[in-house]
Parts: sequence; C-alpha cells; structure tokens
Amino acid sequence: MVRWIKPGICCAVACGLLSMSPMVHADDGMNGMVVVEGISVPDIAPLPAYVPTPPTNLSYVQKVELGKQLYFDTRLSKNNSVSCAFCHNPGTGFADARQFSIGAFGTAGGRQAPTVYNTGFLPLQFWDGRAGSLEEQAIGPIHNPIEMAETHETVVPKIAKIPGYQKQFQLVFGGGASLQHIAEAIAAFERTIVSQNSAFDKYVLGDQKAMDEAAVRGMALFKGKARCILCHNGPNFTDNQFHNLGVPQAGPLKEDLGRFLVSRREHDKGAFKTPTLRSIVETAPYMHDGVFKTLEEVIEFKNTGGRANPNLSPLMKPLNLTAEEKADLIAFLRALTGEPLKITMPKLPK
Repeated sequence: MVRWIKPGICCAVACGLLSMSPMVHADDGMNGMVVVEGISVPDIAPLPAYVPTPPTNLSYVQKVELGKQLYFDTRLSKNNSVSCAFCHNPGTGFADARQFSIGAFGTAGGRQAPTVYNTGFLPLQFWDGRAGSLEEQAIGPIHNPIEMAETHETVVPKIAKIPGYQKQFQLVFGGGASLQHIAEAIAAFERTIVSQNSAFDKYVLGDQKAMDEAAVRGMALFKGKARCILCHNGPNFTDNQFHNLGVPQAGPLKEDLGRFLVSRREHDKGAFKTPTLRSIVETAPYMHDGVFKTLEEVIEFKNTGGRANPNLSPLMKPLNLTAEEKADLIAFLRALTGEPLKITMPKLPK
C-alpha cells in the first residue's frame, strides 16, 4: 500500500520557503528563525500537510498506481534488468546500500544514489541540481548509459505496446504512452514517498516523551554548537543549497566538480546539494560519493571542519565536540526516522 499524501501547496513553499509553515516553532521568538553565530536560518519543524505538486501534473490514485508500476518495471532499461527501485530500494530507505549503484550492463557510477524520501519538497534534483523537477529527474536515468542505458526514442514504443499499459495510459492521460506521461506518472508516485511523523515531529508538536534525553540534548547541539542547522534547516532539514564540505573523493572519479558542472560558477566546484536528514539512518552510506559508511564517521568528519580546499564552504569549521555530544547528535538523528511506508511490489502489466 502507498500512503496517500495530499498534493498541492502554495508557490512560496514549492520555491523553498517551507520554513514559513505555521507549524514552525522558534526557540528565540524570531518568527521561525534560529540564529547561530550571527547567521539566521529557518528553524527545523514538522513537514507541511501537503507535498508541492505542479499544476501540470496533479496527483490522483490511478496516476500514482501507474507510476508505482513504472518505478518497479525493469522494462524501462535497455536489457530489462534494472528499474528505478533497483537503485532506490524501499528496503534501504529508497536509496542504495551500495556505495555506487550498478547499471543495466554492470557499470558503476561515481555518485551514491540519493534517497527518494521527500524529493517532492526539493526544487532541484540530483546531487548537482541539474534537474528542475521530479518529472525531469524521473526520465534522466532511462537514457543514462551507465544507468538504464535505454533511449527515450525506444523506451516509449516498448512501453506503449504492452496491452496492460495501453489501458492504463488511456485511463490516466486520455492517450497513449509518451515520455512526458511516463515522467509524470513516476513523479506522482515519488511524491507519495514521504518520511514524516518521526519522534522529532511528535516531540515538537507536544509529546514530550517522544524523544529521550539524549535526543533532546542532540537537538540542542544540532541547533547550536554543532551548527548542523546552518545547512540542514526547515521542515525537510535541508536549505536546498549546494556546499563544498571538503568531502574526500572516492570511487572511479578522480575529481567530481559537482554543482560547477551545471552552473559553471567557480565557487560551485566540489559543491553538492544538502540532503534531507529525515530517515537518515536508513540511507547509508553517506555523502555524494558514499565515502562514509556510518553516521558516526560523518559526524567525526564534520567535527574536524572538513578537508581544506580553495572552495571549502565558510560554514565549515572545527566543532570540538566531545564523545558524549557526538553520541547525543546520533540519538537526535535517529529521532528523525519517519513512520514505515508499506510499499508492496505491484503487479506489472503484460
């Protein structure tokens, strides 16, 4: 079963102003803002009740179900061997437990597959933000030679000739299969993949027993000494920006320029999108290249202030966290785990 999440939200929220939700509570009385060392950022808070949905792709049950089938269908790949779920597995936090995903012909990429959790709240997709919508993201891997290795020109007739899909595309879109329809259906399903109702959410909404003392201390560190909130802020725990953290480069790529490959701005070299921290314990390994296997390794790296380089974010600095403080941060991060999603393998059309 796919948990239905209400579609639609105001333009301001869709553009990244999620912190303006009335559910946001500030510690300092600044209308939902927190100040850390003179820097003001949106406070962390429960998610809004609605997922941002473009008016050109309204969600309804039949479209979501079609998108779910396509998400699990290996026929979107060249040799019918991999699906979206192959790299964004519901069993591993809609991410990939491997450091680098394996494509249709056994090839490995150079970046870790990010989670699908809460991507409906993100204005830009992929680690480098090269896609401006979930619809655009959904069809990107299809024609990537090291992922699904198909082409947009051949995948549409392949799907369109399947009788079961013919009936569903006609029902949902009033016409046959097309690349746009495939993209819209998958995106509609992905917008239902939401991590919410965590212990943190319950705690800030009034259940003082939802988080233990270690997690409460960890939240204070998150919003203070550990400076995590400077990037991981707002209801989705991300500023939707790109930062160079000095992450060690691992994998087949000798160098990954990140956001620079999209923006061509010098200061974006080595910068990658701030990921959501919701259900973060489910989505190891971490960072754009999966270089860290555990959250403990991530915190230890952040504690050092990152690896020095010409484009290191000015937000990175040594934190001088104690062993107890590191443990408290981990406790808080665990409290961000959302309610389990009951995703079952759909019956694919023939």
